[in-house]
Amino acid sequence: MKHTKIIDCTIRDGGLVNNWDFSVEFVQDLYNGLNDAGVEYMEIGYKNSAKLLNATEPNPWRFLDDQFLKEIIPEKKFTKLSALVDIGRVDPNDVLPREESILDMIRVACYVREVDKGLELIQMFHDRGYETSLNIMALSSAPEHQLIEAFEMVKESPVDVVYIVDSFGSLDPSDIEHQVKKFQAMLPNKQLGIHNHNNMQLAFANTITAMRNGVTFLDSSVYGMGRAAGNCNTELLVSYIPKTTYELKPVLGVIEKHMLDMRQKWEWGYIIPYMISGVLNEHPRVAMAHRSSPDRDKFVEFYDKVTTPEASLAPV
Repeated sequence: MKHTKIIDCTIRDGGLVNNWDFSVEFVQDLYNGLNDAGVEYMEIGYKNSAKLLNATEPNPWRFLDDQFLKEIIPEKKFTKLSALVDIGRVDPNDVLPREESILDMIRVACYVREVDKGLELIQMFHDRGYETSLNIMALSSAPEHQLIEAFEMVKESPVDVVYIVDSFGSLDPSDIEHQVKKFQAMLPNKQLGIHNHNNMQLAFANTITAMRNGVTFLDSSVYGMGRAAGNCNTELLVSYIPKTTYELKPVLGVIEKHMLDMRQKWEWGYIIPYMISGVLNEHPRVAMAHRSSPDRDKFVEFYDKVTTPEASLAPV
C-alpha cells in the first residue's frame, strides 16, 4: 500500500456532471486541499482541442491551456497535475514539452479497438517528457480477443500505467480481481491503475480490491463527483489507506466549503436509473437522459424501457 498513488478526478470526471462549470476559486481550493491531504495527483481537466470539437463556448477545464494553468496554479506543490485526452480530440500542437508545461502526466482514454491510436499518442507524450497512462474504457464489454491483441501492443509501448476502467459501474470485487490478475499476467512490465464508477455502490470496494491485488494508481473524486453515479470517493481512500502522508481534514474542508452547495445544484451519485444501467452493464447515457426528463423519478417505466428485447444501450 505504501506504493499506492491517488489521482483525484473531481475536475475532469466531475465536469461531465456540470459541463466543467467550476470557478477558479474552487479549483485552487481543491488543489490546495488535495496537496494538504497528501494526494499525489490532481486531474485538472481535459487537454482536448476546442477547434477539433468545433466548440464555440470557452471552457478552460475542458480545453486546458498551459498559460492559463500557470496563472491558476502559480506555485506547484507536492500534488502533481494530470490531464486526460481522447482519441481524435487532441491537437499535438497544443501540447508543450513537459519542461515548459505545468502538467506532469497525460492520460489517454480509448476503447480497446482504438488502442493502436492511443499508443501513438502515448509515444508522443512520452517523447515530450510526460508520465503517461492508457485508460481502456468500457472494459466490461470488451471482447477477449481484442484485449489480447491490445495487450501485445501495449507491452511494447513506453506507457507507464495501464488502467482497468469500469465505465458502466457494473463490475464487482471478484470481477475486479479477475481483471487485475489478467492484466498482471499479460502486462508484467507495467504499473496498473483502476477507475471505478459507483452505479452499484461498489466503487470503493472495487478500488480497495484492486489495491490489495497490487494495483498502484487509484482514481477517485472528492464527494464522489463524477459522471452519472460518480466515482470512488477521495475522502474514503484518504481515510482508509494506512499511509502516514494522508490527511482527511483538508478534503473535508473542500466538501464543506464548496461541494455541499454544488450537490444541491448538480446531481451525481447512486440513483436508481444509474443502478439499473450498471446492473445491465450498459452505458449510463440513456439513464442520464431519463434523469433530465419530466419522468425522471418513474423508475419502473425506465426499467421497462431498457429491458424490452428491442432496447439497446450499447455504446456506438
